[in-house]
Amino acid sequence: MTYYYAWKGGPRLPGKPGDPEFATAYSEACAKRAAKPKDVLQSIFDAYLASPKFNDLAPRTRKDYLKHVRKIESEYSDFPVAALTDRAARGEFLSWRDRLAKASRRQADYTYSVLALILAWAFDRGMVPSNPCERPGKVYRSDRIDSIWTHKDEMAFLESAPKHIGLAFMLALWTGQRQGDLLRLPWSGYDGQTIRLRQGKTKAHVAIPAGAPLKALLDATPKKAVTILSTTRGASWTEGGFRASWRKAFKAAGLEGVTFHDLRGTAVTRLAIAGCTVPEIAAITGHKMSQVTAILEVYLSRDPALSESAIRKLEAYTKGTKSPN
Repeated sequence: MTYYYAWKGGPRLPGKPGDPEFATAYSEACAKRAAKPKDVLQSIFDAYLASPKFNDLAPRTRKDYLKHVRKIESEYSDFPVAALTDRAARGEFLSWRDRLAKASRRQADYTYSVLALILAWAFDRGMVPSNPCERPGKVYRSDRIDSIWTHKDEMAFLESAPKHIGLAFMLALWTGQRQGDLLRLPWSGYDGQTIRLRQGKTKAHVAIPAGAPLKALLDATPKKAVTILSTTRGASWTEGGFRASWRKAFKAAGLEGVTFHDLRGTAVTRLAIAGCTVPEIAAITGHKMSQVTAILEVYLSRDPALSESAIRKLEAYTKGTKSPN
């Protein structure tokens, strides 16, 4: 037997399309769906999704947020707005996050952060009386020492990766840009000396001189597509297609503990070790200077290259020679 529903997750409808009872039931279901109460969180979620704040986000970010909003709606669509002032509300939301964390701590934090930012947006506009989700801390903790690409990792990857995947790696390492921005980067954004792009997430414009190793690679790469990065068939990558190929190349290299995204932090770290200032690094990666500082506080203190450099400087100092740069 075939069953029909008003929409995915909606009420089941009697009969089949074309039957009078089917049409009546569908109209009633739609009317009930439209008559949403204004005093529950669903009204806040709907307002946020219709707002410029949400719609001005990068497409990938909107897609990610929407996935988490749907998860929040399934749990709290009918939560009374007035109950946000209750002291127990914060405990309720944190307990829910703890339940989500049993499946994935990282995703639990992400979902909770989306709820918190929606409530913060609504609170700033006087739509909710308080935001019990602010400053919750995180349940996910990563060991960031394993999230820096070492030179050994780099060599292992480049030796085994196909050339078109190796080019993506080098672009990320020498520019510090996000995967999505690099996949969209057109050849017109490279003039033979400098790479220019507008970041999708922050809308920041960056101009990055191509370092010698990257320049040599770019100049030797055939222009098969509008974009610099392309498949073996000469087509621009889809994000899903690139990730699948990246995972295959990463596995073949025998690596673990690092990701494509970690190349962004690795780029920041290597620039700092090379002696670049925070403003210089920010000009390349497009980070805010405060973000560069925060990244360096996490990554830089654990990089073995720094301790090696420090000892060499101490040795030079104790011998009465000039400290090396």
